[in-house]
Amino acid sequence: MESSIADLIRGARAGEGVAIDRLLGLYRNYLRLLARASLDVDLRVRGDPSDAVQEALLRAYQGIREFRGTTEAELVAWLKRIMANHLADHRRRHGAQVRDHARERPLDATLDRSSLALRRLLGAGGESPSAFAHRREQEVLVADALAELGDDAREVIVLRSLQELEWADVGRRMARSPDAARVLWARALRRLGKILRERGGEP
Repeated sequence: MESSIADLIRGARAGEGVAIDRLLGLYRNYLRLLARASLDVDLRVRGDPSDAVQEALLRAYQGIREFRGTTEAELVAWLKRIMANHLADHRRRHGAQVRDHARERPLDATLDRSSLALRRLLGAGGESPSAFAHRREQEVLVADALAELGDDAREVIVLRSLQELEWADVGRRMARSPDAARVLWARALRRLGKILRERGGEP
């Protein structure tokens, strides 16, 4: 798959529409998960993660010919930067809605933390992360696997593993007791691990 991605990158940089569409489509789940994990709760009432993804992909589509990388790792870093810029714009537009500025983190740091948490989740598949590294970017693999989970399973993983909320807060967000949220999280991780094992790290 790495060579195919490299081919798509070359085609996209050359302005080939089909290559651009195929290439950027591979990272929709990843960008959606970053947006979901990073948007402030205060701002999510005014912005949906799917809207953030659409805007980030539009910016990527418009700027892909200026992208100078050749590897998936460079592409993922570039897309993450585009998402960070969009979320920063979103925060500035709706900054009046954010009451507790002390709780805000720099968006770059928030996105980096989310990507790191995604890589750590790869261990739920029972494999060493290094076993996957030569095939695909680890966080992209996990984002694709998470997209196959049900809404509640995906939400509990986002809240606990990516946003690192306490169990009481996770339960409150999901209208469950903390113990019920913990059980759901454990089941969701087992399901995630099963999906990753079945895929064997392949996209």
